[in-house]
Formats: sequence, C-alpha cells, structure tokens
Amino acid sequence: MTHSVQLALDLPPHVENAGVGSHGYAGPHDVFRLPRLWQLHLYGYSGTLEFDGFRHPIRPGHMSLVPPDTEVHFHYDATPSEHLYAHFRLPGAGELRRVPVMQDAGADAAVLGGLLRQTVAAAAQSPARASAELWTVLWRMTGLTGSSDAHETSRHPALRTAKAHIEQHLAAPLDIPEIARAAGISHTHLTRLFRADTGLTVVGYIRHRRMERARHLLIASTLAIPAIAATVGIPDLQAFNKTCRRELGASPRTVRRTGQTERPH
Repeated sequence: MTHSVQLALDLPPHVENAGVGSHGYAGPHDVFRLPRLWQLHLYGYSGTLEFDGFRHPIRPGHMSLVPPDTEVHFHYDATPSEHLYAHFRLPGAGELRRVPVMQDAGADAAVLGGLLRQTVAAAAQSPARASAELWTVLWRMTGLTGSSDAHETSRHPALRTAKAHIEQHLAAPLDIPEIARAAGISHTHLTRLFRADTGLTVVGYIRHRRMERARHLLIASTLAIPAIAATVGIPDLQAFNKTCRRELGASPRTVRRTGQTERPH
C-alpha cells in the first residue's frame, strides 16, 4: 500500500517559514509535530522518516510531505543532517491531488531545489513571492513519477514528454515520428500510450489541443480568426473552419459570438 497524502492546490499555500534545516545535533533521532502546518522536506542526507506506522528511507534528492498535527520520527544515518524545508498552510478546498509521502525527485531535484531556495530567499521579504514559488513546487510534485493523483493520469515519463512537446509546438507542423523521437520511444509505443491515457490517437489528441487553444483565443481575445488559425497550426482557413465545427460544434465566428463550447452530438 502506498503511503500518500491529499493536497488541495486550487489556492496558493501560505508559507509560515522556510529555510535550511540542520538536525541531529542532539542525537541520531528526533521526534516532533507541527500542530497546524504542513511540512515539506528536500533531503541532502540519508536516514529514515517514520509516522503513521510507515517507514520511509530518506536519500539525497528525496522529498517528503507530512500533513499537520502528525508526529514524525526522523532517524539520521549521520549528523548533522541538512535539508531544505517549508512549513505552510493550505487554504484551498477544491479538488484533492494525491501525492506519495516520500518521492525520489530524480532529474527534477535540481529544479525543485532551486525553487525551494527561492522560497527560502523570499519568505522574509516577499510572502507573495514565497507562496508562488512553493505553489510551483507542490504542483510539480504531483507530476513526479510515482505520484498517484487520479486527475493526472499521464504517469509514463515518455507520455509527459510527448504532451509537453505537443504543447510547445502547436503552432508548427507536428510529425508523429518527431514526437516519438522527442519522447525517446517508438511510434507504435507512443500510439499505445496515447490510446491508453486519452482514448485518442496522437493525431486526434493534437487536433483536440489545437482547438482548445483556438476556443480560448476566439472567446478571450480579439485576435483575427486567420491569425488564430495560424497560431494553432492550422493556417488553411477552410481546414480550420472544418476542424472547428468538428471539435467545437460551431464555426469560429459562432464560437466567438456566443462563447459556444459544446461538441456536436
């Protein structure tokens, strides 16, 4: 059974304190709790975190999340032991995201460490900036390999890479072999992953994402329709109109005028 916590991330966290923690001076074992605050650690040492009957090995580059009013036991393999930490409140009450208590940040450890250091630097001078930095960290933690958030189903690293590549290149011609190369997998494997995750072919997913961006620009901006078509990678107006009717259920002008978002039945 995976030991996990649930986070409401619809609102930014309130950072109460952030810094570099150094523990173990009083011995190889600490016990404490934070009655009202979450605690996040990015570790630079080895040891063990224990609470609620679970024991989690700590290694450099691992991250942990502990909910408020939880008694935690830290066992250190060596002292002193340093980590980056943030103590915070979560004021949100929206959809919950499930995240493992302990994760290996892997290749993301450097980026997350940089964001946490920015949180530490801003905590005393700009609470809003500290909140924004930590919010980014928490959201990125929901996407680490091993997170079990049911809302974020793209668990395969190659699938996440492929989707990111598509989002970054929607305005350009998108070639499926090129996407597969960017993700480091075969064309066939890419197709299987998209089918399993979205129910769509890769081409169908690209079309869907292009028209979601087009819908946003039609409704929220005054950008000319030909410019929107080019921006989403369908510069041929006839093809754009046809795709818009197919995906959004109306012509571009109708979507713009009415804010219509329904698909055709």
